[in-house]
Amino acid sequence: MFNSARIKLTAWYLLIIMFISIAFSLVIYQGLMSEVRRFSRAQKIRIERIDEDIFNEIKQRIIIELGIINIFIFLSSGALGYFLAGKTLRPIQEMVEEQNRFISDASHEFRTPLTALKSSLEVNIRDKNLSVEDAKKIMNESIKDVNDLQRLSDTLLQLSQYEKPQNHINFEIISLKQIINESINKIKPLAIKKNITIKDDILNVNIKGNKYGLIDLFVILIDNAIKYSKEKSEIIISSKRIKNLVYIKINDKGVGIDKKDIPHLFDRFYRSDKARSKKEIDGYGLGLSIAKKIVDQHGTSIKIESKLKKGTTVVVSLPICS
Repeated sequence: MFNSARIKLTAWYLLIIMFISIAFSLVIYQGLMSEVRRFSRAQKIRIERIDEDIFNEIKQRIIIELGIINIFIFLSSGALGYFLAGKTLRPIQEMVEEQNRFISDASHEFRTPLTALKSSLEVNIRDKNLSVEDAKKIMNESIKDVNDLQRLSDTLLQLSQYEKPQNHINFEIISLKQIINESINKIKPLAIKKNITIKDDILNVNIKGNKYGLIDLFVILIDNAIKYSKEKSEIIISSKRIKNLVYIKINDKGVGIDKKDIPHLFDRFYRSDKARSKKEIDGYGLGLSIAKKIVDQHGTSIKIESKLKKGTTVVVSLPICS
């Protein structure tokens, strides 16, 4: 599809360039011939047979030279046009390929619970000896699967929201301490459930950013820290100012991440083998993808360091408003 579009775009480039080139050639040709005639008149040369031959020879040379120039323009502009068409279409191609991967990945994630739900219902609906108690149990399991699908759908919508162009985001001056406190309050019930203590030592500085986006960012990061931490453990959130940036560090003493998995953590739907093996850990591998989108929209950075069985440290940088 894109090769065909590239060739068509190149053809349009060539058509425009050659139209301009030929138009200029005609103007140059008329100008040169006018000068030749003017020179002949100025020298008072009478047009005889031999003079007509010279005049025609000059005309042919001009036409040949202009033809050679136009062929050169055609070939060079064709190559350049093909290159420029590729550069023009590459972002569109990457966007379409990314969209196709997104649809494929999302379809795969939806298909698995849908297939399990359908199979369970089909098997049990054929069971003539199905009791009311068993039916209720199946319904409860089905509701859980539906809730999982709803959570996946909501997360995908959240991801698509942060993939919008940056000009749709409202930036304001906000307190970093307020952002962290609101994020902790949102995620605190999960921490209480696992008997995990969250300690924060955050500088009281103002930053420029989107309040709701930053709250989503830190909710995702703290939520991950809780999910992969052991019960009765501790999560420490600290900050440090370096010049015009504040670095927020979220440290846990959880299961850690294998070194080979770290480069892929921000990929959509990516979950490490360790995470996949722990069925009690919910998630579809979209949280860090959303976190990366939020950080990119704020023009800053996010870094993850981890060691297996020792814990993980996530560092986010944000600009300080003086």
